[in-house]
Amino acid sequence: MTSETLVLVLVVVTALGFDFTNGFHDTANAMATSIVTGALKPRVAVALSAVMNLIGAFLSVQVALTVTNAVVKTFDQNATSASDALTVPGDELLAIVLAGLIGGIVWNLLTWLLGLPSSSSHALFGGLIGATVASLGWSGVNWVGDGSKPDGVVGKILLPGIASPIVAAAVATVGTWLIYRIIRGLTERYTQSGFRWGQIGTASLVSLAHGTNDAQKTMGVITLALIATGRWDSTDSIPLWVKVVCAVAIAAGTYLGGWRIIRTLGKGLVEIFAPQGVAAEASSAAVILSSSHLGFALSTTHVATGSVLGSGLGKPGAEVRWHVAGRMAIAWLLTLPCAGLVGAAMWGLGNLFGLGVGSVVEVVILLALAGYLYWHAQKTPVGVHNVNDDWEQPTAASSGELTAGGVR
Repeated sequence: MTSETLVLVLVVVTALGFDFTNGFHDTANAMATSIVTGALKPRVAVALSAVMNLIGAFLSVQVALTVTNAVVKTFDQNATSASDALTVPGDELLAIVLAGLIGGIVWNLLTWLLGLPSSSSHALFGGLIGATVASLGWSGVNWVGDGSKPDGVVGKILLPGIASPIVAAAVATVGTWLIYRIIRGLTERYTQSGFRWGQIGTASLVSLAHGTNDAQKTMGVITLALIATGRWDSTDSIPLWVKVVCAVAIAAGTYLGGWRIIRTLGKGLVEIFAPQGVAAEASSAAVILSSSHLGFALSTTHVATGSVLGSGLGKPGAEVRWHVAGRMAIAWLLTLPCAGLVGAAMWGLGNLFGLGVGSVVEVVILLALAGYLYWHAQKTPVGVHNVNDDWEQPTAASSGELTAGGVR
């Protein structure tokens, strides 16, 4: 096996590892509200979400194509084929992709440990940006595209990342308010039962939308690696086998269930009832599906969190825990730079040893970090048995001690 083939295999396996972490990190986006309201039992919820993610991954490739072109200045747009269009040497591109993936995985695992619903998408892009800057300099990042339309990091990633939670919150606020106006005067037992059935449909739609957006980011990364090694020659399509393995990986991660984040999003931000859950999930699905159609690689976590927040703002008398929202916002702000620092550090480490050996060293370090974070998480387990326990208000935030509710 040549050094290039070895690195390609490591990139593909690491990319699928990121896809898996994306799945369990983002299960909360679709199912947190359904679990907390009792519309679905926890295990049924994650199984349903996994199936819908699997289906959604095959419905579109626009986001995947965005990933292959949006972050690194990889291609000469005037070239007739992908191999001829490469402006970055294949070995260098492989090193960037591997380091960027590791940056994304490390941030995903850290925020999962802390129970913080941060963006897997921004973690991936942050890792790629950091590795690109370390390798090619600031000019190697495709910041704004050609300027003729929203493109590059700013147009396809940053602006949607800022706008999407605001739009989702506004839609969910209005939707929740309207729902409560319509059902005013009806008995709570009737409304809770009816809306719980509605949540099954809306939660499924969010999972389907998640598959059309998030699974494709890994498809784009793997396709980029295949182009770098001359094993694929199109920037307008994705190999079928890549679609299949990415869909399976994100579905498997979804079924595992990111219980720590489900608990935070379902119990920590707003005390959710079934009518709010329907409004939040419908708002999330509408925003995610619209952006997937347009090729915007937005954060489904930002959208879902904005929708849950809006469901609290729209319900008369509902309490929003702003201190929890504040911790989430800080995590969002730190995602790109922190994942970028890890990506840059991994690229630098790999560069010390050369492509082949350096890539193996990077993966070994990733496995060690992942093992440590998983071991640490077992000290304060969150799962089916306690995901719906009453939210504990943090009493010693400065200590860094973990509780079932997140950071304490």
